[in-house]
Amino acid sequence: MRVATSPQELGAGERAVTLGTFDGVHIGHRRAIESALAVGPQATVVTFDPHPRTALGNRVELISTLERRLELIEALGITETLVLPFTPDLALVTPEEFARSVLEPMGARVVLAGANFRFGRGRSGDLELLAKLGFDTRPVPLVEGVSSSRIRQLIAAGEVDRAAKLLGRPVEVEGTVVAGDARGGTLGFPTANLAVPSELLVPAFGIYAGEALGQRAATSIGVNPHYGGEERRVEAFLLDYEGDLYGRRLVVELWKRLRDERAFVSEEELIEQIERDVEATRAAVKPE
Repeated sequence: MRVATSPQELGAGERAVTLGTFDGVHIGHRRAIESALAVGPQATVVTFDPHPRTALGNRVELISTLERRLELIEALGITETLVLPFTPDLALVTPEEFARSVLEPMGARVVLAGANFRFGRGRSGDLELLAKLGFDTRPVPLVEGVSSSRIRQLIAAGEVDRAAKLLGRPVEVEGTVVAGDARGGTLGFPTANLAVPSELLVPAFGIYAGEALGQRAATSIGVNPHYGGEERRVEAFLLDYEGDLYGRRLVVELWKRLRDERAFVSEEELIEQIERDVEATRAAVKPE
């Protein structure tokens, strides 16, 4: 997929454009993107980075990184995306100026967005305004009960199975594999310790069943209380996997929360519980 950071990079041509932040690329976002693909002209996604609320000084824990967002958009069949750097200056641009400086130069003929989409200074622009400016606008019906905010709430509570229904895919956590304490290896369950980007939302502490690299994965999120840990760790044990993961970007699906993390009376008791977690992970069903 071609990724541009300015309208000029896209070149001339008529486009069906869908706009939004698209954090998580949930089923509501997918509806907008699929609608753009069905219109006819070159379907193009316009999105923003960083998240507009973050750029304005608010804390937003993201469902997915920009890299993952673009992968999910591409998987829907989009072949070009415009990622606009969201700056305080862009936040001050009026809707009319945005249309002249972004939509017109990229050849936007049809503009599609959720019915509640707002843009421009003070969120004063909407599809109705764009229609008055001469664009063919197509509001995309919202999916009731689905929003990035609601999905964030569910993920933060560890309710990954419920969040998956709104995403239309499993919840994920991603990061770069870095060196850890290597305790898992000594216990017979070597784990990949993830350095998770600071802007990414991490689910509630606990043990999760899921998948990574096509292998079932039992993932621990927490402070490892059995060993008196204090720093949050995200550690994935990939069942039946052999290979060196250090330095690699890893996307881990979380299908089901199995239990809380806790300390154990002995290491033997810990190992017995991990074995039960592994069996539960083998039996887990991927959410659809």
